[in-house]
Amino acid sequence: MSCNSCSTGKDGQPKGCKSNGTCGTDSCNKLTVFDWLSNMSLPNGDKPFEGVEVRFKNGRKLYFRNTENLTLTIGDIVATQAKTGHDIGMVTLTGELVRIQMKRKKVNIDDPEEVLKIYRKASQKDIDIWQSARDKEEPMKVKARQFAIDLNLRMKISDIEYQGDASKATFYYTAEERVDFRELIKLFAKEFRTRIEMKQVGFRQEAARLGGIGSCGRELCCSTWLTDFRSVSTSAARYQQLSLNPLKLAGQCGKLKCCLNYELDAYLDALKAFPKTDVKLYTEKGTAVCQKTDIFKGHMWYAYEGEWMNWHLLTTAQANEIIASNKKKVKVSSLEEYAAELEKNTKVEFENVVGQDSLTRFDGPKGNNKRRNNKGRQNRNRKPRKNAKK
Repeated sequence: MSCNSCSTGKDGQPKGCKSNGTCGTDSCNKLTVFDWLSNMSLPNGDKPFEGVEVRFKNGRKLYFRNTENLTLTIGDIVATQAKTGHDIGMVTLTGELVRIQMKRKKVNIDDPEEVLKIYRKASQKDIDIWQSARDKEEPMKVKARQFAIDLNLRMKISDIEYQGDASKATFYYTAEERVDFRELIKLFAKEFRTRIEMKQVGFRQEAARLGGIGSCGRELCCSTWLTDFRSVSTSAARYQQLSLNPLKLAGQCGKLKCCLNYELDAYLDALKAFPKTDVKLYTEKGTAVCQKTDIFKGHMWYAYEGEWMNWHLLTTAQANEIIASNKKKVKVSSLEEYAAELEKNTKVEFENVVGQDSLTRFDGPKGNNKRRNNKGRQNRNRKPRKNAKK
């Protein structure tokens, strides 16, 4: 659970992360928030905010009240109040930033049912019970999946989370349809001998809990820093001129990638200067139809009807100018005039940046092969020696 940058006390209990939760290990890389106000004192001697952010398994975060005025830092293991018993989690944020986070997520700290209490810092006995319960989760998941297969239930048990005091186990599952798992719960209670809670999650929430590596080579955004899931549609891929290939657009969860929304606003702002692609350009030479657009350079390619192989390059300003003339029922002479002007402006003259040196200056001098040829002839013409006397 800890790393080299996490300091430990004499009793082996973690004191906190020296990197303020940014060292990137398993105990620090799950949806952490850097506390920029940790070294600042409050004005006028105000009391620190009593709200504390605590993280549990796989990025699950809840907010608690520090009613005992404990001195907590990022990385401390604490025992928190639960509906039944207590739970064990890790402090990820304290101070005024917790107030901002709770306000953003619309969590009312004055509601005792929504915001529970922190009992104490976890003792070594609490940590041992918590760790032993965590060790049971993986073999339990294997058995639970087998039970679901035996009962022919169309569901997938993706993860199991034990409560810190090992009194309850929460089974997270995904299913496309409604599932009747009453018989399954009876089998779980008989086999595992603990209280069972079934919780259905979506496919994106499952990917966020399990984590993984995306096609970009980095950890999944939903398992590291993304806290909300915005709806993603195929129109986002169309605006960005991406291939509508579901294999490339889908993420680990099988849904459209969340990163399709990251640059969508920039593309929409850039497309405001572009005319609609279904608008035709009327010239004296013929009617032109848009074939391709380049959002980054602001270029559009048009082709005359019947001459689809010949494309003419125009800027968005030139295309809008021709459209404005067509609205006035005025036809321009041809697209070649605008394309010729653009080619003159975009022509680049390349210079020799290596100082007019020859590209073959490093080649070795050619050797004189006449000597080799003469030696070969002499060897061929040489008479063989007579055998030596015995």
